[in-house]
Amino acid sequence: MTESAFYLPRGEGRFQPTQHTAGPWTSGAQHFGPPSALLVRALEALPPERESRLARVTVEILGPAPLTELSVRARVERPGRSVELLVAELASDTRTVARASGWRIATSDTREIANVPGGDWPKPEDCPVSEWPEGWLPGFLDAVEWRSVSGGLAVPGPAAVWGRQRVALVDGEEPSPLQRLFAVADCGNGASNFLDAREWWFINSELTVHLRRPPQGEWIGLDAATAVGPDGIGTATSTLRDLEGPVASGAQALMVRPR
Repeated sequence: MTESAFYLPRGEGRFQPTQHTAGPWTSGAQHFGPPSALLVRALEALPPERESRLARVTVEILGPAPLTELSVRARVERPGRSVELLVAELASDTRTVARASGWRIATSDTREIANVPGGDWPKPEDCPVSEWPEGWLPGFLDAVEWRSVSGGLAVPGPAAVWGRQRVALVDGEEPSPLQRLFAVADCGNGASNFLDAREWWFINSELTVHLRRPPQGEWIGLDAATAVGPDGIGTATSTLRDLEGPVASGAQALMVRPR
């Protein structure tokens, strides 16, 4: 692949996906990490009236994201002085593929009472390269550098991994740290899977991320675990971090069933 980004801009909110977005289970649909990051990019572009930042973003996955041209639009759904609701939509032709809602909250100085937990991780360069399970397809997985802290993509069960994009989100742009975080956040169920993807579906219908502070840098850490109930419904939960420590919590509702 010669492209150096997940998406090529086509103007007026339109983007052409590259093969770097292709998912690990079917080459004709995108992994939802890049679309989630593209929606967050649209939310970040909405100008705030005061100092504020996104505190929670939920991406509702309404259908597969094809590797054809997509359009993105965003708006302020509910304005407010201290709290406002933002909405972004991703569409393929006339079909809405995904919708993101984000609460943007005015910031204040709470350093005196901040209690965000720490917890050291080994540096990415000190961790082994993480492989992925046999049968998973290249595309998105190749476009991210993966390093294993514990477990790994190819090891069934909970996993802690570092991830860093090898390519830009949009060609010609440097992705923001928040965009980088959302590209990795949708990997919680894949990283912590304990089922053979050739025999089971474990597909997430949404992604919700609560942010405690803005992420920094290129590397995003993901500490994830999957729990499945007795009737085909599960949850993948994760702690997301940068090199300084934890920054956010993520969760995905899962549909689990035999193929």
